[in-house]
Amino acid sequence: MADEITNIEIQISHREGNIELSGPKRLKRTVQSYSVKAVSAVLAGAMVLGGAGAAFADNSSTGASVAAATPQTAATASGIFSDVKTGFWAEKHIYKLATQGIVVGNNGLFRPGDSVTQQEAVLMALRFMKLQGNVNTSNEVALPNDFVVTNYYKPYVILAFQQGLLDKTTEMAADNLKSSWGERKASREWVAELLIRALGQSASASAAASRPTGFADDAKVSANKRGYINTAVELGLANGLTGNRFDPQGAVTRAQLATFFSRAEGHNTLEYDNTFKGTVSSLKDGKLGLYSNGSTLEFTLNANTAYFTSTSENRISLNEIQPYTKVTVIGATYSAAYVELTDPAVQVEQAEGVFTKLTPGIIWVDSANGYDQYPYDAGTAFLDVNGTVIQPASITAGSKLTLLRETFTGSRKVVKVQVTSGIVNKTAKGTVQSVDTAAKSIAFKNADGTVETFKWEEGTTLFSSQSSIIQPAELKAGAAVSYTIKDNTIRSVEVTSGVERVVKGFIYELTDSTIVYQKSDGTREVNLLAATPAIVIPNAVSPVIGDLIADKTGGDNVQLTLNSSDQVIKVEVLSRQIEQYAAATVVDYNTKTQYLTFTDNNGKAHVVKMDEKTKMSYGGLITTSLTTMGSRLVENRKIDVTSINERAMSVELTTKYSGTLTAINTSARTIVFKLGNGQLLTMSYPQAIEMFGKSGAVITDVPLNVPVTAVLASNQELISVLRVNGSSQFEIATINAGTNKMTVKLEGGSNSSELNLVNVPLTNEAGQKIALTELKAGDFVNLGFDGSTPLSLQSVKQVAGQVTAVDAAAGTFTVKDYTGASQPFTAGSGVRILRDGVTTNALSGLTTADRVLARKDASGVMIISVFSQLNRTFARYESATNEILTKRATLNDNYKFGLAPNVYIHQGDTTLPVQSLKENDNIIMYFNNGKVVEIVKQ
Repeated sequence: MADEITNIEIQISHREGNIELSGPKRLKRTVQSYSVKAVSAVLAGAMVLGGAGAAFADNSSTGASVAAATPQTAATASGIFSDVKTGFWAEKHIYKLATQGIVVGNNGLFRPGDSVTQQEAVLMALRFMKLQGNVNTSNEVALPNDFVVTNYYKPYVILAFQQGLLDKTTEMAADNLKSSWGERKASREWVAELLIRALGQSASASAAASRPTGFADDAKVSANKRGYINTAVELGLANGLTGNRFDPQGAVTRAQLATFFSRAEGHNTLEYDNTFKGTVSSLKDGKLGLYSNGSTLEFTLNANTAYFTSTSENRISLNEIQPYTKVTVIGATYSAAYVELTDPAVQVEQAEGVFTKLTPGIIWVDSANGYDQYPYDAGTAFLDVNGTVIQPASITAGSKLTLLRETFTGSRKVVKVQVTSGIVNKTAKGTVQSVDTAAKSIAFKNADGTVETFKWEEGTTLFSSQSSIIQPAELKAGAAVSYTIKDNTIRSVEVTSGVERVVKGFIYELTDSTIVYQKSDGTREVNLLAATPAIVIPNAVSPVIGDLIADKTGGDNVQLTLNSSDQVIKVEVLSRQIEQYAAATVVDYNTKTQYLTFTDNNGKAHVVKMDEKTKMSYGGLITTSLTTMGSRLVENRKIDVTSINERAMSVELTTKYSGTLTAINTSARTIVFKLGNGQLLTMSYPQAIEMFGKSGAVITDVPLNVPVTAVLASNQELISVLRVNGSSQFEIATINAGTNKMTVKLEGGSNSSELNLVNVPLTNEAGQKIALTELKAGDFVNLGFDGSTPLSLQSVKQVAGQVTAVDAAAGTFTVKDYTGASQPFTAGSGVRILRDGVTTNALSGLTTADRVLARKDASGVMIISVFSQLNRTFARYESATNEILTKRATLNDNYKFGLAPNVYIHQGDTTLPVQSLKENDNIIMYFNNGKVVEIVKQ
């Protein structure tokens, strides 16, 4: 049954005959009719770009429309699309149109990479033109059999013809009716025409129709679309693709279409729903006041509010939007979902003068023009010379003021009064920005970000932390403080929440849990030791707390690093006040007087007195008995002595020497090594060499200037074993957490060595303890060892992803890892780039197209392994073997590729499951250790 369609001036021709639709006349020939029942405003509002035609389907013989099982949801102030990540290239445009209700998502997803059908694009164009309310869904509408459109979209397509959005000659052409018109993917050139028609710029397109587009693939552009493409490019609505291509027949994605229409908003004068333009009148406490069209609106800001500028595609922070700047705010029920900074210029004017007096609601200022009166209210901000908020009554007479008055409402209200010169008296909280001990000044940063600087006077005790007095130089930037200012001068500073700070002194007393140190001014402080403080002693390998020397007059001079709880997390020995003698020779020990006489390596005699406080040991055993130790101090015995003046701090029978190998004399068969105290010692070749990962090592295998430990034979004259100390980086081959064992690959990767890690401390790069189960095969570790015995194991941080920035001059680069986080690196100790078996040593060899695995070796050199890549055509995925198969160009091509466990598959910034890859998809694969770690769908 035919019905009439009014206000249509088109001729429709199809295989059943001519159909003339002109004004209110009835159809001259009956065509198949479709019944479209009324659709509620809620469902209509949820339909735009909600997905393919499955959102509504005709599943009855009568053609009744029914809602799909999956509801469509529009973005609101609290709605964020989980698949549109921060930094996504079209993020700004998607959220802008979503908050205006022009585009919507589905179950919290936007699916930015999905293609858009022609019928969906038409509906979006009508919403962009604010014409969707003109559609008539209550009457039956008719279209030719060959012009197939999903039932829900039919009245919108009819409206599009009525409004000149669609050209019937083009759309009804025979070649255009061979498949479903509505469900056909919208091409880039077709969308360009739709966009320009929606803007009413068809005349401009006609004028530009004869000009080539200037794109490399201009020959592929349909002749009747060239003018529309030219106009879209000239208006800045559409851009070319890589290689100066337009790809006219390429499918348009949901992200692209949102971008096109978002940019087009700048070329029309329509006012969109929930969209407000004006000037920020206030911005505080999670609220944004907007002065718009003569009134002030208030919007709530929350964690999901998106902030952008009109001149950039990238997000900005709320801090970059200042009061009295121009913005566009989009959001329903006065909850801002989208805020766009349109003009960063502050809409204020400035006045200056000298403060005279204050009366209710009026501030009196003496200026060059006489006494001026400025009204103020509760919204006016009063600030002191450092930008700190003050009460109006605290301003002293004679203070110089700067007043800011807004210029956007016409009332020229005073919005801020700034004291530029005056007396400051206050107590405030903030953080230490910097300390200048020469100028005796501290810069404080307040909670609002304002920095203010004040000086202190010499000779007053101002500074404290955890109830202990500290010096100004001990204040660290970033420490939270409470400070009092009187007459512009610092009167007190109390550290309320510190950061790491350092102090210096000598160790006065030392226990397992505390350290007492004496400062240069003679005062002493006591601090708790952290659980595992780092100990640094020059020329000492893996020192421990027991290696530190405490004494009331001659303890180690140290620098202590304290954490925010004032616990000692690091002890670094700067110098020692003691005397140390290694491999000294006993001359005599007197059991009555307890005097020990010995000669050093230069034959010089020394005398020290031993007592019950002297640390004594022999053969690895510790004794407290002077009698037991004295019986072993016989003539010519080798001993290690530590003393302060004539007092013996420690006496130990020499069992080993620790130092650095400095020379090897192959003819004399002797070696020379430098002890920790700088003493040179010459001894015969060792009886055995112990090196990690090398069996049967000889002395010439040991490189010079490496730390070594010489274990002495029982006669103390010969070296039984020379252990080579050091650290190297290895790749883990296997791990057995049950037995606390690990094998690591040795040089060349063909051999491995097993490690027993039962008593070995395991840490990450930050020095935090880790478990063996946190490591896996393929990870790298820095191993510290004494001979073949591991002493420490530290995991090495590795970052895999795409290089996004390279500054070869500055020695820096950035990698966007496979979680989407940007990781900056500095190649301060050098760089090695491994690409296809070739090693280079310059960052200029990296490009932003490279996928890499970056880590530092044991010496701090940056190691960058560039992943190899292959461009292939996808065939299928084998779930049983976790492999993908690709199509082969020749019979010899490798076509099976194993996937890494966490392979990153994506198209643009949209992450894809492997099952979404379709046959004949063009893909780029990136490989690490023979496994595919990334797949880019083209």
